[in-house]
Amino acid sequence: MNAQQATGSAYFIVENKEIPRTHVLAVIVDNEPGVLARVIGLFSGRGYNIESLTVSETSHDNKVSRITVVSSGTLQVLDQIKKQLERMVPVHRVVDLTLNAELNGHEKPIERELAMVKVAGLGENRVEAMRLAEAFRAQVIDASTEHFTFEITGRISKIEQFIAIMEPLGLVEVCRTGVVAVSRGKDGM
Repeated sequence: MNAQQATGSAYFIVENKEIPRTHVLAVIVDNEPGVLARVIGLFSGRGYNIESLTVSETSHDNKVSRITVVSSGTLQVLDQIKKQLERMVPVHRVVDLTLNAELNGHEKPIERELAMVKVAGLGENRVEAMRLAEAFRAQVIDASTEHFTFEITGRISKIEQFIAIMEPLGLVEVCRTGVVAVSRGKDGM
């Protein structure tokens, strides 16, 4: 018997053994009202989760913005997302930065995130928070005698590690930007 089995349906069900992976997509779109909602609607309407989302105007003269989306799925699903995005009218270009990095011999694209981390504490906890912030190259952007607010930029793993070590020292609040990413090498999108 072949790999496909009859199921009582008119269609054969093929078991997909591919493991979902996280990919970073860069989408260049017209900078106009409603474009972000349409792009995000494509993901939610098909049940795809967005793990991170950043948007900013990249060319004021050309009135275009760049949306950076981190999502997980099989290569087939991610290719389907890319093709559906490319068919949308306000979308100029879609690039799977993760796949491009792998095709060029790199593990992943250059990814960074910014976070503001508020820590409240006195005495030893305050001293330890400052010492650890210095080790992580986090900058103090606001302070009083009872708290610090740190700004930290780096890889996602660095941000998560910093947040985890601040938790027992009096972590109050965290605000993260989401991932921004660019391809490695001299070429642009």
